[in-house]
Amino acid sequence: MKAEENIIELPQQTDEHEHGESHLPLILSFVVLVVMLCLEYGFKLHLNNSTQLLIFGIAYLLAGYQVVNLAIRKALRFDFFNEFVLMTVATIGAFTIGAYSEGVAVMVFYSIGEWFQDAAVDRAKGNIKALLDIRPETVTVIRNGVALNVHPAEVKINETIQIKPGEKVALDGVLLSEKGSFNTAAMTGESKPDSKLKGATVLAGMINLNALTEVKVQALFQDSKLSKILEMVQDATARKSQTQLFISRFAKVYTPIVFLLALMVVLLPFFFVDTYVFKEWFYRGLVFLVISCPCALVVSIPLGYFGGIGLASKNGILFKGANFLDVITEIDTVVMDKTGTLTKGVFRVQQVHAVNFQEAELILLLAALESKSTHPIALAITAFAGKVIQGAQIQQVEEVDGHGLKGIINGKSVLAGNKGLFQKYHIPYDAVIDEQADTLVMVAVDNQYVGYLSIADEIKEDAQQTINALHRLKIKTVMLSGDKQSVVEKVAQSLGIDHAYGALLPEDKVHQVETLKENGRRLAFVGDGVNDAPVVALADVGIAMGGLGSDATIETADVVIQNDQPYKIVTAIYIGKLTKKIVWQNISLAMGIKILVLILGAGGVATLWEAVIADVGVALLAILNAVRIQNMKMPEKD
Repeated sequence: MKAEENIIELPQQTDEHEHGESHLPLILSFVVLVVMLCLEYGFKLHLNNSTQLLIFGIAYLLAGYQVVNLAIRKALRFDFFNEFVLMTVATIGAFTIGAYSEGVAVMVFYSIGEWFQDAAVDRAKGNIKALLDIRPETVTVIRNGVALNVHPAEVKINETIQIKPGEKVALDGVLLSEKGSFNTAAMTGESKPDSKLKGATVLAGMINLNALTEVKVQALFQDSKLSKILEMVQDATARKSQTQLFISRFAKVYTPIVFLLALMVVLLPFFFVDTYVFKEWFYRGLVFLVISCPCALVVSIPLGYFGGIGLASKNGILFKGANFLDVITEIDTVVMDKTGTLTKGVFRVQQVHAVNFQEAELILLLAALESKSTHPIALAITAFAGKVIQGAQIQQVEEVDGHGLKGIINGKSVLAGNKGLFQKYHIPYDAVIDEQADTLVMVAVDNQYVGYLSIADEIKEDAQQTINALHRLKIKTVMLSGDKQSVVEKVAQSLGIDHAYGALLPEDKVHQVETLKENGRRLAFVGDGVNDAPVVALADVGIAMGGLGSDATIETADVVIQNDQPYKIVTAIYIGKLTKKIVWQNISLAMGIKILVLILGAGGVATLWEAVIADVGVALLAILNAVRIQNMKMPEKD
């Protein structure tokens, strides 16, 4: 069963954190605090109590009016246990015992900490958006033979747009020019030029490298692949990880416990300490409240996950939620499809073998039938046949799930597919077929076996490095394929895959995955996300390869790898582990320092100064630790 998505709205900025407001009052308050401290400790000038109360009171309101306002609003809603009420109680408490400078210092440094936290969150979200929101503001569209510059949202489907050298493509479409070369780095993380011929798909966000290029628009601005990916990644920041959800629940329980413990620090010594002085123990209780503020945990942990999502996006990997960054670190088995994942899926016809039938007619009938399919093998056969199928009468073409195709071509009943298709329709074939190690497409005409075509695929360049890296991570590898067992075993042996299963129908793949899960395996499935949708749904993490080419992939997968490099699977796992490491570093740092200062405060060793410096300091350290994720480089392939 998949990890819960836990789609939760992020806090609205109009409530708890007012972004974009002037920080001038806070700066003025800080200046007043510094001046007063210099007068007191530098020049030994001690003002009377009333003057101090007036000056520090103004400084307090300048720094803390928003915090106090929020505390009152929440208290009116009977929400007493939150950081705003906590800070308001602690600082007003300091004023009641004459600790004016410390009360102002707590509010000033707390507000400065909130300022930095808000800025860090905004920057993290902005970085994620900037990575993908690379859509140009204008586009050149040809209307009535005239080139016009308009906003991409104004362009309609089937209109022609021009892209100058160096310009970004604004809309999805097909190439009208004879050829073009594009940089897809902003979308896939790879800067290698992608050469395309007339009729090839061109996607928004790609950069035209060479001559002036024309593209026929196939999707509206808001429906482009890039727009969908951008929306997906922005939504991902609202899908909280289990760690985030735990910290949120923890903070709700933690804060009331802190209030209770602070009250106990103040009152319990009255019954056990002979020299009990209320003001002294009340001060210790205030220290306890200040250092207990959970903001370092509540802010730095989401920041860590924002950083992980941003780093993944920069490397051409899209996580649909922070929860999947956690889950991918627990994977002990990676199950992979063969075609298009470990092999290039660019098939070529190797041999045509006709049995009591004209070879040219076999190719014509088979290619005409396969022309109605988008499977990579079908595309290889139609490309091999060329223009011979023009004029062929093609009728009643149907896909036989997991086996092949059937249809009527030029009035003849044609079947094309694997052995299972022939066994299903009880058509005898040569026994030599069973001994062939290559992929074969067998053909029957009017229920008579007439021959086969042998097809070869090529293993991807980084497939071997991927399997080796997964094994170093102690991750078991499994390959599932609809191709015949001999072909699957040949690929598995060359790559060193642990287990390989061939001749599988979609329901057989489901059974294999269910068996693995029943044996306690935590698995990721890597495939195209379309034909393998049932298996993707079963996996703990569904990973789709080459997601830019398929709307269904973007919709169904939990993680989308935007190019066709299987090594990105390893990169995704590494980013998940790195994010988890940073998050738990922040948790350990925050809790360790807070517990230490809590003990010192309760013992009368730490003052409000130490408490606020420790609180703000640990928050800033945690934030800096979290935001550095986005600047980290991934390890090179072996």
